[in-house]
Amino acid sequence: MKITEIVAGFARPVVEEKGCTLWDVEYVREGSDYFLRLYIDKEGGVDISDCEAISRAVDPILDEKDPIPESYHFEVCSAGLERALKRPADFEQFMGSPIMVKLYRPRNGLKEIPGILRGYDDGRVTAECGKETITFEKSEVALVRLRVEF
Repeated sequence: MKITEIVAGFARPVVEEKGCTLWDVEYVREGSDYFLRLYIDKEGGVDISDCEAISRAVDPILDEKDPIPESYHFEVCSAGLERALKRPADFEQFMGSPIMVKLYRPRNGLKEIPGILRGYDDGRVTAECGKETITFEKSEVALVRLRVEF
């Protein structure tokens, strides 16, 4: 089982007890440092006090369970307005929303294509991009995130 799954397993009930939902868990190396990040969300938005309360509640559990052998930085963050969509449920929740599809290789000269999310099927993302509807294969897509329009 991956570190992120282990941490999500014991962090989710704590996050929910504090009135939020656990959006994602990320364990990444940035330079010479490792970071464990919990991304949280709630109706009406997350503020610094939510992040602080959850950090204080989860930190001792991390110390007790000790799921990560190396030293790391622990952060609790808002999932953000332009959050990445990763799971099928994420795509279902935001169907019809503005998105940005980032590709591994350019398509028609573009590596980032804005559109409206119109479909998701086993990794294939369909978006309305201007006057055309494009389906991106799972192997083409590096990232899909929400896009905020002002």
